Parts: sequence; structure tokens; C-alpha cells
Amino acid sequence: MTALRPERESEASYGEQQPYESYEPYVPPVDEETVALRLSDLPERIGEPTSPSGVSSVPAASGTIPGGRAARRKAAKRRGGRHGGRPAEPAVSEEVPEESSSPLSRVEARRRAKARKPSPGVLASRAIGEVFITTGVLMLLFVTYQLWWTNVRAHAQAGKEASNLQEEWESGKRAPGEFEPGQGFALLHIPKLDVVVPIAEGVSNKKVLDRGMVGHYSEGALKTAMPSAKSGNFGLAGHRNTHGEPFRYINRLSKGDEIVVETQDDYFVYKMTSSLPVTSPSNTSVLNPVPPQSGFTAPGRYITLTTCTPEFTSKYRLIVWGKMVEERPRSKGKPDALVN
Repeated sequence: MTALRPERESEASYGEQQPYESYEPYVPPVDEETVALRLSDLPERIGEPTSPSGVSSVPAASGTIPGGRAARRKAAKRRGGRHGGRPAEPAVSEEVPEESSSPLSRVEARRRAKARKPSPGVLASRAIGEVFITTGVLMLLFVTYQLWWTNVRAHAQAGKEASNLQEEWESGKRAPGEFEPGQGFALLHIPKLDVVVPIAEGVSNKKVLDRGMVGHYSEGALKTAMPSAKSGNFGLAGHRNTHGEPFRYINRLSKGDEIVVETQDDYFVYKMTSSLPVTSPSNTSVLNPVPPQSGFTAPGRYITLTTCTPEFTSKYRLIVWGKMVEERPRSKGKPDALVN
């Protein structure tokens, strides 16, 4: 009987303790990172006897924390949330195995060096790609030069030549009856196309056409009459694309549209009569005094405009013809075609 006595005294002494509400139990914080032993959570119900190891000898009847609402809130905060949420698991770092620091054999070193070296196929593809890129850049620059810069430069050169001509005319400086190749001597007006461009002697690309001017056929077998001649065909050539492109839209001229040639002394007014959309570059008969395909049947005072076609090519030629309808001295003022 005495063997059971200490347990009774323990129970009696435990029963004499103050109620749980009279003090706030201490709950150590939970450290999930440590691997050391730790006390388990408080018993589900204070007042139940516990074992010497700190674990309640009575199984928990519910998953609640004793001690009232305030105690449960504090316990939940210590656990990481209002509702005692489960703390996030620590991230597990992945260790990348390091390569062995032992020296490589000569064969293995050669094998690795060969694997890092680009193959001939890769080198060839890189070289071809660089060639294509360089070619593309050069082509883009060439197109920009042809379609934009040549026009800018030609317009500036033609504008300067036109200003020089007008200044000479105003100053009374007399120009000779014969002009040197590349020398400007007149202005061509096409009111419908808003074109005003100098006319120079000859059809040289370098001296005349590439400088934005219109050239007069005046040499050899292609020599044509001047506007002041009493009979003949005044033949002109001009670029349709690039280098100022003064004749780009002459295909839009209709029958009756005015074409005016202004010289130091006179205005010569022509009216468009017919055109030849496509012909060979070797068809020089279009410059004859009486062109066979123009519709003219007798000698007269005619004008012929020639340019390349289709656009951006020089495979064929486009021809426009006109007939003089008025010769007006500059002293009498501008003709109606330039006033209206």
C-alpha cells in the first residue's frame, strides 16, 4: 500500500495547484530549422498529469490550444500566422558537382579542345552569312544613292544653272548662236507636270543628263533643229528616273497640253499631239524632221521628248511629240500657258 502512496501525494499536490487561468503558460518558439530535441506542445488540457518527459499522459480530445482565445492567438502568431499556418519549408539548394580538379590526360585535353573548336561547316556558314549581310548593306546604300541622293544633287545643279541663265538674260549678256556641249541655253516648261528645267547642248550623261538638265540632240546623225528654226524637229532627252527625273511623268501628257521653251529672246509654245509608248532605243527616226510615227505629214516646227521606259529600266524608249502653235517675244511678256 505504501508503494502507491507517493503517487497519491503527487496527485493531491497537483490538484492543489492554482487554476490555469491564474497565469499564462510559457510556450517556447518552434524552430523548424533545429535538429535538437525539444519539448512537445503544451498538453491539450491543463490539469491533466504529464509524464516526466513532458508529454501528456491523457490523449488530446480535440486539436485546440487551451487557455482561451488570447492564448490561442499568441500561439498562432508564434507559429507563423493567425490560424497557425504551416511555415514555409526552407529551400533546398541544389549542389552542382564540381568537375574533378585532377589533371586531364593529353588525349582527353585534345578531345575537349577539338569539341570546343567550331567545325568547318560552322565557319563556312558564318562567312557566307557575313557576305550576305555586307552585300545587303551595300545594295541598300546603292539604292538610297540612286533613288534619293542623285535627285537631291541633280535638283541643286539644275536649279543653279537655271538661276545663272536668268541672271545672264536679265543683265543683257548676249549668248552666242552656237553653244558648247553641256552649256545651258534655254528653259523647258511643262505646266501640267510642274516642270521647269534647263536645256543644255548635247545628251551626255555626265555633262548634261546626270546633272538634272534636259539635253538637246545636236551631234552627228542625231542633230536636230533649234526652236528658232523656221522648219524642223527640236529633239530633247531627259531622265525618267533618278538624277532629277525631269521626264518621269511625260506619259501623263494628253493631246493639247502645252510645252513651252523659253530662250533669251522668245517663248516657243508647243501643244502635245501624239505619243509612242514603247519603241526601240535604236529607232532614231522619231527625231526626223517629219517623224513617220508622229502623225505629221509635212515639214513644220515640231518638238520631240524622249526618255526611258518602263520606269527604272532603259530597255525601251517613250516618245512624245508636239507642234508649235505660238512664238512670242519675251518683250511682250509670258504666254498664257505660263500665266494661267
